[in-house]
Amino acid sequence: MIELVVHVLVLIGLIISAVLTITFKDLLAAALASGVFSLLISVEFYILQAPDVAISQAAVGAGLTTAIFIIAIRATQRFEGETE
Repeated sequence: MIELVVHVLVLIGLIISAVLTITFKDLLAAALASGVFSLLISVEFYILQAPDVAISQAAVGAGLTTAIFIIAIRATQRFEGETE
């Protein structure tokens, strides 16, 4: 029963973070929402009994990719559609 509740909560979190990633105009917030999405995907893989995939998704998806996005945003404009 508890597994089902956790599974449903993770899926709801995935949907919310995906919608937030698309709708944010602040690119830093969108990158962080994408990182949360990747972290929730790794939790979902762990729930589905794929711990090796969960570890690699957490390391690459949530950690490395989010860091690269943040570094790239620092070098460019933070808000979408902003002109100099």
